[in-house]
Amino acid sequence: MQANRFKLLAVVLSVAMATAAFSQTVVKTARGMGHHGGFSARMLGFYTDSLDLTDAQQAQMKDILTKEKPAIRPLMQQLAQGRQQMKALEQAGTFDEAKVRAAASQQTQTITELMVQKARIKSELMAVLTSDQKDKLAKFEARRQARFQKHSQQNQAPQNQAPPSE
Repeated sequence: MQANRFKLLAVVLSVAMATAAFSQTVVKTARGMGHHGGFSARMLGFYTDSLDLTDAQQAQMKDILTKEKPAIRPLMQQLAQGRQQMKALEQAGTFDEAKVRAAASQQTQTITELMVQKARIKSELMAVLTSDQKDKLAKFEARRQARFQKHSQQNQAPQNQAPPSE
């Protein structure tokens, strides 16, 4: 039971770090979005390019992402503040377990809220897609998950080997 909790926490923390890093990267999307749209612009660009969205679908998705941005922004800021707080606690001269646990607990709550928001937004976006587009997306996500698992296994293999004898 304790191992499962640890695994869940590790997954949640890695998702949070990846989400935070991903959200801080600003890129231009294909199809001329050209502004600093961050995550929502990249998501819309991906859907547009990979799923051949119609102009009407693009407009619906853009509206959904624009509507949800105010709910996500403060959570991302809270996550960044939590990372800064944790970094400060790690670099402090003395270790205060109570403060570290409180900061970690707050980060877990923020990550949970972000995951719920992401699921809700994705559900709204999925409702815009046709069944063929949903199938195409499911295949893409399955391939991505397979690559992720393969990469994870490759990274874990050296850790499982015994260190060389001297």
